[in-house]
Amino acid sequence: MEIIITNNFKITFLGTGTSQGVPVIACECRTCISKHAEDKRLRSSILVEKDGLCIIIDTGPDFREQMMRENVKKLDAVVFTHEHRDHIAGLDDIRAYNFIAKKPVEVYGEERVFRVLQHEFPYIFSVKKYPGVPEINFHLINEDPFTIGKMKILPVRAMHYKLPVLGYRIGGFAYITDANQISDEEKEKLKDLKVFSVCALRKKQHISHYTLNGALRLISEIKPQTSYLTHISHQLGLYNEIQKELPENVFLAFDRLKLEI
Repeated sequence: MEIIITNNFKITFLGTGTSQGVPVIACECRTCISKHAEDKRLRSSILVEKDGLCIIIDTGPDFREQMMRENVKKLDAVVFTHEHRDHIAGLDDIRAYNFIAKKPVEVYGEERVFRVLQHEFPYIFSVKKYPGVPEINFHLINEDPFTIGKMKILPVRAMHYKLPVLGYRIGGFAYITDANQISDEEKEKLKDLKVFSVCALRKKQHISHYTLNGALRLISEIKPQTSYLTHISHQLGLYNEIQKELPENVFLAFDRLKLEI
């Protein structure tokens, strides 16, 4: 499989937490009461910027806060990994970008994601729309490569327990969240990576997410130059402590981390 390496783009980790975020409501564990910024995690999402394009992967419940915090003035596209609410719940707030750009936002996802969005946000898809509702152009995707502008995106199929989800490779960078299994065939798409980001929920076994050891085994198999762990729960532990346990080329991602690739 030919992989086109796209250089000179920026990745911002908008959120690196699991579905509950960190701190978790009412929790008083060491992680949740930590005062360190690296232990504060909004729901997982990334911003990809290249050649004037701004693309978001997933719009979770913290989407508005993330956009405000990073001062994102334009949004060219949203790409969804799957349909769980911690990855789609903020879609309504793209209407601000509709107002600024005077056009719909391009949205990419599988047919199953499209059906859930229709159910969760019926007013977006109404024939007779109420003034001011979000405007989107939905593009159905599968495991075939697609392009947004000049940016080529290669979907990577993974399993989130029994739910098929998509990760994405953009040049030398790949991002996979909410998964605990990738077939050998799909792993071929992850060869020769500069940067690999994958979920590492906690140390204890989980039914639908890679654990820390599971993520490290995958990284050892894929052999990227550098890796960043994301979709992290409060159960994993304190940033400063866990980072010391990791191999020298593996890092815990944290909110607002920016990478030049």
